[in-house]
Amino acid sequence: MPSPIFARLVLLLSLLLCGRAYAVEQVDINSADAATLDRVLLNVGASKAEAIVAYRKAHGAFRSPEQLALVHGIGLKTVEKNRDRIVIGDYAPARRPSAPTVGGGSLPRAANRR
Repeated sequence: MPSPIFARLVLLLSLLLCGRAYAVEQVDINSADAATLDRVLLNVGASKAEAIVAYRKAHGAFRSPEQLALVHGIGLKTVEKNRDRIVIGDYAPARRPSAPTVGGGSLPRAANRR
């Protein structure tokens, strides 16, 4: 029969290991750098992580995890495997440039003519 100290030690170690299995590291795909994406996301290596960052810079912030599938090399299966790891942080919609103004007014040149 095992000693009570040994039994407690085994119980403690098993609880620690179980707790780590449920603690999944998460990453904000709108702010993370390529190294972090590579480390946290499953089936995403350095080149795919760099592609995610490049896509985000070119197209703006992601609004949903599914938008990751728009990145070359990332499919919906990869998104599903990482769903519990992906966090969507604050995103600002892409702003379109306003129309040029004349003389500090708010109307374009053609609309100012009479």
